[in-house]
Amino acid sequence: MTNVAGAPGAQSAAEPAAPRKGSETLHYARRNPKLLIGLGIVLVFLLLGLIGPLFVDHGPNEYVGPQSQPPNGEFWLGTTSFGQDIWAQFVFGVRTTFLIGVFGGGIAFVIGTTVGFIAGYKGGIVDEILNMLTNVVLVLPAMVVLIVAIAYLDARGVFVQGLFIGLTSWPWAARAVRSQALSLATRDYVDLARLSGRRTGKIITTEIAPNMSSYLVMSFILLFGGAILIAAGLDFIGLGPSDGVSLGLMLESAVAWSALQFGMWWWFVPPGLGITVIVSSLYILNVGLDEVFNPKLREL
Repeated sequence: MTNVAGAPGAQSAAEPAAPRKGSETLHYARRNPKLLIGLGIVLVFLLLGLIGPLFVDHGPNEYVGPQSQPPNGEFWLGTTSFGQDIWAQFVFGVRTTFLIGVFGGGIAFVIGTTVGFIAGYKGGIVDEILNMLTNVVLVLPAMVVLIVAIAYLDARGVFVQGLFIGLTSWPWAARAVRSQALSLATRDYVDLARLSGRRTGKIITTEIAPNMSSYLVMSFILLFGGAILIAAGLDFIGLGPSDGVSLGLMLESAVAWSALQFGMWWWFVPPGLGITVIVSSLYILNVGLDEVFNPKLREL
């Protein structure tokens, strides 16, 4: 009973811990060049994809100008061999890239974290079944499955493509989350929550997941970048959205119509560079977050 009297004082002393931890993380985040550079570049492309199409008064696939024109004052990135505005295609393609990344990466993140948390927390036969399911999906040739599945669809949209990417990209995230959840599931505060009668979902969301928040953020970023690369690969072989434009489809069109042979660098360089810069920036951002969240990697 003597501990009860001292509990309020202990609680008040512990209350500033979370704000102090948050302010400390923010302090190191502001001083980390990798995080700032990666985040800045990603935000620039995100704003370009959101705002850029608003300032284009024609569709990305409309024939609006002379054919095979290099960049000039009227057409900032030139035109295709059919007279299409490459700048319009680029800004709409950036928007599509982020949509597929968020949707495909988000589906993979939700499935992977759900499977990983349940397997790691429950253990036993549940863990064995979910781990077997994860291994089965993991050994499947994901790209081959995607090519076969998407090739048989008459109409391919951004969300359909993102759905298939998400359904084949979650296993590694599930394995990583499972290993973390296995460790946290044996902690005293989790045992206390279990003894208090809380439901499994409540324990996972309130006790285990918050202690993995930084790890989950970095996992989503990796899944986001992976979805972009997979989508670009599908687009490049002609299995991209059939009713829109993307950076990968721009590359596919440039190759199909011999842009490289005719020296039309302005057709294939912007989309190729865009994909490279976006994915590289996400990787740099992830490395910066790892240095911020991991005290052993922080630079004073």
